[in-house]
Amino acid sequence: MTQKLLPQPLITEDTVTFGLLALCLGFVFYTSSIKTGFWKKFYSIIPAVLMCYLLPALLSSFGVIAEKWHIVDTLGNLSEHNSRLYYMASRYLLPAALVLMTLSIDLKAISNLGSKALIMFLTGSAGIIIGGPLAILIVSIFSPESVGGNNFDAIWRGLSTIAGSWIGGSANQAAMYEIFKYTPEKYGGMVLVDIFVANVWMAILLLGVGKTKKIDAWLKADTSAIEKLKIKVTEFTEKITRVPTLGDYMIMLGLAFTGVGIAHFFGGNISTYLKENVSAIADATNFLSFLGSSFFWMVVIATAVGIVLSFTKAKNYEGAGASKIGGMFIYILVTTIGMKVDLGRVLENPGLIAIGFIWISIHAILLIAAAKLIKAPYFFLAVGSQANVGGAASAPVVAAEFHPSLTSVGVLLAVFGYVVGTGGALLCAYLMEIASTL
Repeated sequence: MTQKLLPQPLITEDTVTFGLLALCLGFVFYTSSIKTGFWKKFYSIIPAVLMCYLLPALLSSFGVIAEKWHIVDTLGNLSEHNSRLYYMASRYLLPAALVLMTLSIDLKAISNLGSKALIMFLTGSAGIIIGGPLAILIVSIFSPESVGGNNFDAIWRGLSTIAGSWIGGSANQAAMYEIFKYTPEKYGGMVLVDIFVANVWMAILLLGVGKTKKIDAWLKADTSAIEKLKIKVTEFTEKITRVPTLGDYMIMLGLAFTGVGIAHFFGGNISTYLKENVSAIADATNFLSFLGSSFFWMVVIATAVGIVLSFTKAKNYEGAGASKIGGMFIYILVTTIGMKVDLGRVLENPGLIAIGFIWISIHAILLIAAAKLIKAPYFFLAVGSQANVGGAASAPVVAAEFHPSLTSVGVLLAVFGYVVGTGGALLCAYLMEIASTL
């Protein structure tokens, strides 16, 4: 099977693309600040953060920008080109945001949120594990060719990589790819399903953020612990709020990116040391292989740096806008996630896309049922889901949209996702193998 050519976008320079993404952010925040007329009505339906995500997706879909494209030279040689903007945002700005948004964390108040967050996360994981085989069974009824394949071409092998991504993250996805050896030429189709379906689901979750009160009322959720945390953080912020100086901004810049440097230095070295000295971690097929991911350690260490700072006077920089700067970094990350989505490629393999949407729907139904049963707030449903499906790059985005003080909940759950990701994905894969033979 030949590799599908990805067309070259109109704009290939990251500097120009970043300018367009910044323009999208400026446009959304300007129009959402207008409190009369059309824009007020528009943003009462569509959340601003969703627009920050959709505008880059539209630019990508119309071929203006792209995350990845191919170029064929005069000799017929194929070369792949990638935008580095998502890498920049996820490796530089995300850890900086984690430092700035957790330096005012109240660990005691977070612990008072109780067990519902963990229950919703595990329910989300269960939804992915059973959703895969059920989706295969349902699609096999009307499109058996979409779930077939033999040996290393078997669709369930490819879907196992999505299971790894949707329970844990990219490290777990890579582990599934190594374990089940899905045909490399067809792997791109699975990546498309992973990115497209996961990002559509993220958009739906963000759409619900604007209707949190209505959803919580329907769920009969007890949101008292979340509200207490918000109030406590807000009162603390108001008490220490001041007009920030250039010195404040430079110190916050120093704290954030020193944290980024520490996270990358120790994350990279820990990852390398473990892979070189622990055979179980070096083996991509092993349950413990996620510990060899430098991204995993980067997220853990950046969060730890923020938590350590919360016990020092650095906590008071929240009054100078630390979480707002962190929020700005998160929004830049949102736009780079959006540019991964090319809506025009959705119909390349409608059977696989159908499996993906049925799969994520089962995940959603289980979460809604569990939230209704234990009266969990929508916040726990959304963040518990995104900690699975989106991982450490997306869970903080959704959590921060509820309130900056809740960002750390998304991070902690996403980190837990790495731990259960490989084991959960293995179980899902074996169930999908059985389903594909029925």
